[in-house]
Amino acid sequence: MSSLMINLFLAGFAYVIIIYFVAMMTKNSLKKGKNGRDDRDGGIENKDIPKIDLPPGVIWPSDSPRKSKPDPVEI
Repeated sequence: MSSLMINLFLAGFAYVIIIYFVAMMTKNSLKKGKNGRDDRDGGIENKDIPKIDLPPGVIWPSDSPRKSKPDPVEI
């Protein structure tokens, strides 16, 4: 058996062991009853869009004046 095969076998074995331990650690943290709703952020949830103060003369596209129909083009 060449040294390359031995190294590949040992690397694969170490990979399996690491994946096993990671899976066991995450399984324990999921069982603690948090049910995935707690993001641990805290504070008050505010879903209002903030009003940004724009410089004079600048308006939002949604606040722009609307025309009822475009002006006809003469050819």
